[in-house]
Amino acid sequence: MVEVRIHGRGGQGVVTAADLLAMAAFEDGHHAQAFPSFGSERMGAPVVSYCRISDAEIRSREPVLEPDLVVVQDPTLLPIMDVFSGLKSDGWALINSTKPLNELGLADLESRYQEGHVVAIPATDIAREHLGRPLPNAVLLGGASALTGIMSLESVLNAIGGRFGGKVGEMNQAAARAAYELVEKMKENNA
Repeated sequence: MVEVRIHGRGGQGVVTAADLLAMAAFEDGHHAQAFPSFGSERMGAPVVSYCRISDAEIRSREPVLEPDLVVVQDPTLLPIMDVFSGLKSDGWALINSTKPLNELGLADLESRYQEGHVVAIPATDIAREHLGRPLPNAVLLGGASALTGIMSLESVLNAIGGRFGGKVGEMNQAAARAAYELVEKMKENNA
């Protein structure tokens, strides 16, 4: 079973990201579940959403405490909470930021994981470029697809298109594809 935890703030599409990830997993022929955890339910408040992906039926309904993948949609959460808590030793972390990991105070985290398993990408900038809005969720799913291989890019794009459709779906698909290509290029440069 692959477990994913997504951190962000209300209004950034954290819950939608987990739902899209589950839809992509279904596209790839897996079982999946997605569910959120809210604190104060208001715009800008910290939000956590979870997704589990498995080849067998999923019975667990608890929050994900030991994720294989952590996605951080808002880097302002880094100094106020331990978003990487429980991240498995062979896990991945994808952070939305224009800053390098050392400037984010994550050099120690990066050193504890395999090379290329902790990555920052400018997801908000990519979203603005393709959507005209700072919504990083679809962007980060494209990046996560390239980073981990947990789900195929095609399945991510199909999930996005199925959820949004029309021009909005196409713009989100383009943003996800751009992030996928960026992460693939980063992986090539590190090889």
